[in-house]
This record gives sequence, C-alpha cells and structure tokens, in this order.
Amino acid sequence: MVYVSVWTGLRVSELAALKWGDVHEDSLTIDERYCRGDWGAPKSEASNATIGADLEVIERIHRLQELTVTVRAGRAKRKYRVVKSSKPDDLVFQSVRKGAPMRDNNMLSRHIKPAARAVKLDFVNWRCLRTSRATWMVEAGANPKDVQGQMRHSRISTTMDIYASSFLNRRGEPWTKLARWSSAGRRQCSN
Repeated sequence: MVYVSVWTGLRVSELAALKWGDVHEDSLTIDERYCRGDWGAPKSEASNATIGADLEVIERIHRLQELTVTVRAGRAKRKYRVVKSSKPDDLVFQSVRKGAPMRDNNMLSRHIKPAARAVKLDFVNWRCLRTSRATWMVEAGANPKDVQGQMRHSRISTTMDIYASSFLNRRGEPWTKLARWSSAGRRQCSN
C-alpha cells in the first residue's frame, strides 16, 4: 500500500477504496474513496480520473494475490492470504483477517511511523508520501501539467505551491539548468 502510494501519488482514502476492476494494464482508475467507515466520491471532479501507473506498480499490485503473511495470535501463528478474493468489485488492499477495507490510521501507527522512526525521520504521515511523489516528479524534470494530472489537482497552483514547493525553494540546480538552456538557446540564435 505504501509502495503504491509513493509511486502513484494516490491519497490514502483512494488506496483504501481501490478495487481490482480499477487496476488496468498500465493505469489505475480512481472513482471512489473510503475513509474510516465512509464510502464516497473522490475529493474533487479532477480526482475522479484514470492515471498512468508504472508497470512495476501494476505487477506489484497483482503479486498481492499470491502473497501470504504469518500473524501471531498469542503463542500460535496463523497464515492468511493477503487477498481473499480478487473479483472486479473486491478491494485490492484488504484487512488480513476479514478482507474488509483497511484503516489508514492502523497502517500509519503500526507500520509507517515505526519505519520512519527507525530511519530517524521526525514526522511522517500519508500526505508526506503524496507530497514526495509530486516533488520527485518535478525534480526529475516532469512537465508541471503532467504532475498536476498525476496528482489530480484542479489547479496547477495547488500542485506547484503546496506539493512541489520544496523543489522550487532550493538553490542551485534549477537555475543551473535554466542557465544551460538559456545559453544553448542564445548560441542557436547567433548561428
């Protein structure tokens, strides 16, 4: 779930509501969200979309169908299939015991925060994963409109001012790239 979040920029409520019918060969469809017992439409009209997804993300999602985990129950250990059923209307990310929707706060407190503390990160939440995705896309040179589309924001200002702001505030490399581009353009014009 964390991997898919980082590589797609999906909100945790969208991850929790992702169904097998929403997983395509090279994309994911976001048409529903689930948050702490409530089902609903995506956050905005722009959020209700199909986004591209890397082949590795799609493969990793499909590997969940074969995955089994061992859970300690007192002194006993029980094995559970991670995916109880993978029909089009079944959830991709299911609770281990019942196949019910996963609770975002359980994942955060049981897995994400302890992992963050282990690598000495002060604060991590689900939004940090989403923000990181946008920032990394900008740092990799993605067109801001493409980043906006991946993040499914209604306005590009949301993407660039809030989600990718750490990149824009850095010194050095963006300006170096701009200077190289500018000088290359001047050389072509003078020829």
